[in-house]
Amino acid sequence: MSDRLSVFKTYKLYVGGKFPRSESGRVYEVTDAKGNWLANAPLSSRKDARDAVVAARKAFGGWSGATAYNRGQVLYRVAEMLESRKEQFVREVADAEGLSKSKAAAVVDATIDRWVWYAGWTDKIAQVLGGANPVAGPYFNLSSPEPTGVVAVLAPQESSFLGLVSVVAPVIATGNTAVVIASEKAPLPALSLGEVLATSDVPGGVVNVLSGRTAEIAAPLAAHQDVNAIDLAGADEALAKELEIAAADNLKRVLRPQAVDYFETPGTERMTAFLETKTVWHPTGSLGAGGSSY
Repeated sequence: MSDRLSVFKTYKLYVGGKFPRSESGRVYEVTDAKGNWLANAPLSSRKDARDAVVAARKAFGGWSGATAYNRGQVLYRVAEMLESRKEQFVREVADAEGLSKSKAAAVVDATIDRWVWYAGWTDKIAQVLGGANPVAGPYFNLSSPEPTGVVAVLAPQESSFLGLVSVVAPVIATGNTAVVIASEKAPLPALSLGEVLATSDVPGGVVNVLSGRTAEIAAPLAAHQDVNAIDLAGADEALAKELEIAAADNLKRVLRPQAVDYFETPGTERMTAFLETKTVWHPTGSLGAGGSSY
C-alpha cells in the first residue's frame, strides 16, 4: 500500500493569461454524474467578470491585428497541446458527462479535430465573406470581414468539452476575444482548457475562462458596455430572454441558443455571427475603350 498523501488539484480561473482564484474567495463543489465529489471550482463573482472583460479588451488589438495565418498557427498549436494531454481530458470528460472511457475518448478526439478545423478557416473566411462588389460607376468596391470585438460566451451546459470548443474556437479564429462562462455543473474540462491555452502561444486575455453560477456571471456581462456580443448557447429559455433584454442597451450582437449536435460539421455560422463587414470605395479613374486613365 502506498504511503503517499493524495495531491488534489486546485482548479483556478483563467483571466488575462494568469490563474487567479475568484476575488470573492468562494468555491463550489463539482461532482461527477453519480454525485461523487471531484473538486472545488472557483465561484466567480461580478468583479471577476469585469476583470475578464478588461483583459479581453486589452488583448483585442493585438489579436485582431495579427495575420489570419498566424492565428491559424496558434489555434493549431492548441490542438497539438490537447493531443498531448488527451488522457487527462478523457478522464475529465468521462467524469463530467457520465460517459464510458471509450465514448469520452471519442468526444476528446472530435474536440481536437474541431480545433484543427477552425485553425484551417482563419485565413479562408475572408474569401468566403468578402470580395469585390459590382457597382455602377468608376469605383473599386471591396468588402472584407472584421471581428466584432469582445464576445461573452455561455458554454453549453451538457457538452462540457466538445460543445465548449465548438463555441469558443470560432470566436477567436476570426479575431475576436472571449470571456467564457464554463458549464455550471461540469466546469473542469473548461478550466483545464485554460491551462492548455496558457502554453499554446495564445496571448493572455484572448480567452478568459470563468466558472460558477451561469446566471450570476452572465448578467453583468450582458449589461457590460464594453462587451460587443454574446453567445447564449448555455442559457435556458428564461435566462436567454433576460440576457437579450440586457444586451440591447448597447446593441450587442446576440446569438440565441439553439439545438445543436456538436458532432456534426459546424459550418461557418458561428464565425459569421461575430464578424462585421467593412466596405471600401476607391475611385478607378475614367474607364473607357482605352481602360483606366492611369
